[in-house]
Amino acid sequence: QVQLVESGGGLVQAGGSLRLSCTASGRAFSGYPMGWFRQAPGKEREFVAGIRWSTTNTVYADSVKGRFTISTDNIKTTMYIQMNSLKPEDTAVYYCAADPVARPWGERIARGPPNYGMNYWGKGTLVTVSS
Repeated sequence: QVQLVESGGGLVQAGGSLRLSCTASGRAFSGYPMGWFRQAPGKEREFVAGIRWSTTNTVYADSVKGRFTISTDNIKTTMYIQMNSLKPEDTAVYYCAADPVARPWGERIARGPPNYGMNYWGKGTLVTVSS
């Protein structure tokens, strides 16, 4: 059974940095599309960044481009997102997700919330950015 567990959330001041981790287990993830999503209070879940496991093929939401970096570590079976220059509007619960089907990210984003066509989800980790 696939399990995704996020960690690394917390409280940070605006302009600060955090690195979130998503530890994956239960099957081989080679080539899997993996992604980070977030949901702010009172808002729908939104796409943040996507990657194909063990590749450098990445895609980012415009709101985080240039500030966030997504990556994977095949040995640790962990996906990361490095978040720099954080803003109060980045405050949200951050979720990692995976899917065994290789669809273009544009198609996934078009599918919209709540699941964007992703089959496996973690329980989320809270990031709070204070002004």
